[in-house]
Amino acid sequence: MNTTTAEYEAAASLAVRLPLPGPLTADLCAASEVPAASASTAVVASFVGTASADLAVVLLDTKPLIAAAGTLSPLVSPADVMASALDAASSSLGDGVLGAPAVQDALPLFTDTETSVFRLTGPSGTVGWFAVRLRGAKPGAAPRRSSAPANGINLGRISNVEMAMTVEIGRTRMSVRDVLDLEPGAVIELDRSAGAPADVLLNGRLVAHGEVVVVDQDYAVRITQILDVTDGAL
Repeated sequence: MNTTTAEYEAAASLAVRLPLPGPLTADLCAASEVPAASASTAVVASFVGTASADLAVVLLDTKPLIAAAGTLSPLVSPADVMASALDAASSSLGDGVLGAPAVQDALPLFTDTETSVFRLTGPSGTVGWFAVRLRGAKPGAAPRRSSAPANGINLGRISNVEMAMTVEIGRTRMSVRDVLDLEPGAVIELDRSAGAPADVLLNGRLVAHGEVVVVDQDYAVRITQILDVTDGAL
């Protein structure tokens, strides 16, 4: 298969962010290098966006992840510790939403002929492997010719496709230790002032601003501004 520049960038971004002794490098390799037993306990995540993809990481030794987490609590899994690295990898694929990482069998992904596999190498040698399989059009690929009329696009075929819409009132960053110290009544300060508009995101892309309201005892959002296409929202 032809590995795209975006896939190389995704592997390089992941290598930089992995909480392992470094520096780490990511080099394209054969899927046959990956031990089947290791691939069965990979950290896997799906990315949906400009270029959708399946991502997976296999490490030969997970002890550094436990050290990075700073706790033996079962509430923190290798998937939680590697979430930041996978998010960095997915950002190389364009705008979109990364699903929650989970530990599961990724052998079918690693052995798929459409998957690009990268060897992760540190000062002591090979530390693991990263797999990325793009779905649909690849970043940088020439668009397919459309059979739709020149004066418009036929959206009827995708009119029933469901997309994830999210309303965001703010964000913050917390260490794993602070998260584990949370208890009922704790207050988390966000990076947005009271009264500021909420962001409306479609598949992770900002498309509008609005204000949070209550409708029949349920939360809702009243749209106050639709972002124009020229703003990069669509």
